[in-house]
Amino acid sequence: MPHFLEIVLTIFGSVVASSGFWAFIQRKHDKKNGTITLLRGMAHNAIIDNGMKYIDRGWVTKDEYEDFIKYLYEPYDTLGGNGLAKKVFEMVSRLPMKNVGIKETMKIDSQNCNK
Repeated sequence: MPHFLEIVLTIFGSVVASSGFWAFIQRKHDKKNGTITLLRGMAHNAIIDNGMKYIDRGWVTKDEYEDFIKYLYEPYDTLGGNGLAKKVFEMVSRLPMKNVGIKETMKIDSQNCNK
């Protein structure tokens, strides 16, 4: 049994010490960083687009605001986002909330697009 353990430890040590193993780990790390950068960029774009729509309109619904915070800004902030998206978030946070339904909001938004 001790000889078997020596063989296992030798193999394990060889794998950990090999450059191929560490290159594999590095590629996984780089891919993860790329994914995070991409997600942060997409969230940044969505925050700017949606936020500016709300700011131009002059108000936001409760549902829009909650979704804006929960699904866009908080994950963006967690991923280390800052800058312009944070400013837009702060401006949206100061907008008055209007109690209108989704159909009325969509109608108003489509009218604003036609201007």
